Amino acid sequence: MGPPIHTVRVATCATILSGLLMASAVMAQPLGLPPVPIPPDNPQTPEKIALGDKLFNDKRFSSTGEVSCATCHDPTKAFTDSPLVTSEGINKLTGTRNAPTVINSAYFKLFFWDGRSHDMEDQAQHPIINPVEMGLVNHDPVLKIVRSDADYVARFKKVFNKEGNQVTMKEVQQAIASFERTIVSGDSPFDKWHYGGDEKAVSEQAKRGFNVFLNKGRCVSCHAIEQNFALFTDNRFHNIGVGVNRIQNEIPQFAPAFLSAKAAGTDVDKAVLTNPKASELGRFAVTETLDEIGSFKTSTLRNVAVTAPFMHDGSLKTLRDVVDHYNNGGVTDPKQPINDFLSGGIRPLNLTEDEKSDLVAFMESLTSPQFAAQKAASANPISCNVKTTVAASSPVAPTQKSISGGEGM
Repeated sequence: MGPPIHTVRVATCATILSGLLMASAVMAQPLGLPPVPIPPDNPQTPEKIALGDKLFNDKRFSSTGEVSCATCHDPTKAFTDSPLVTSEGINKLTGTRNAPTVINSAYFKLFFWDGRSHDMEDQAQHPIINPVEMGLVNHDPVLKIVRSDADYVARFKKVFNKEGNQVTMKEVQQAIASFERTIVSGDSPFDKWHYGGDEKAVSEQAKRGFNVFLNKGRCVSCHAIEQNFALFTDNRFHNIGVGVNRIQNEIPQFAPAFLSAKAAGTDVDKAVLTNPKASELGRFAVTETLDEIGSFKTSTLRNVAVTAPFMHDGSLKTLRDVVDHYNNGGVTDPKQPINDFLSGGIRPLNLTEDEKSDLVAFMESLTSPQFAAQKAASANPISCNVKTTVAASSPVAPTQKSISGGEGM
């Protein structure tokens, strides 16, 4: 049995929508997804999940008291901050990267766009002390709150049997990660067709798009599917020609300078969110491996139609823009030169206009019903009040005026 699905509740809309969303909450295993991997040292409990939910939404963990994890991963926006290109952290500061959705991030093997965190527990600590996200100098204010706030004291005692100075960031991170592992969503029209056998669940255009996805488009090479489930990610890193194209002429000088600064103690987590050039180095900033320059994590395609804009820098506004980029062989503008570090599988696809449209239709079929309903409700605010309930001068120095919050998962 997997963990419960975090459900978006829609108030004052048609009863059928509310019923649909509430029904999804009791499904232990969404169609199209495998069991959620749970680390042995951090088992799920309802009380721990509820505690993590509270922590995820607590704005007191920012230097201004105005930003929480949910600010950039908003449950009313499919756990993104769409349509912002990059997130707004404290004082309206924005980082260099787009905040990806938390939905189904429980299946990732590494976290952040460059994979610099090895698990969800580790990831949870970093935005709190990033200068363009939540902006604390260290985690002490968080610990002061959870050790003194009466509700937190009771919850940590019940969940971890710890109190006072026994409560550390380890327990805070474990609780947040436990909550995030419940944000799981399958049961899309594609799942009902491909895994459930319902031929009417998707349009003929989406079926044609799936054929393009598998064959001429070669999308499945990175957005993997299996016989019984589909994560739509290979959990690997690829240079697809986004972002790095802008700095490729500077890489021979900048990459060694970055490595020198890193060796001297520069914090990679802060550097990649405050310096645009450092950001575009991608996975290389973590591994220092030359063939990973400009490589970023393969995003899941689930719910991609409701999480625009796209790519690590939010530079592509629509799914059609994404398809065009790949069809051009790794450049958004066909007149642009191909970058020297492009992953080997990226080359022109020669898709027709109809095939492009079919491929977009397929990706739109990957939206889970609760988020499709949420999107429809947000598009018609007069008739629907959408409400989400929470359960329970260095080469890597920040660039003035270009500090643009955060990256999230």
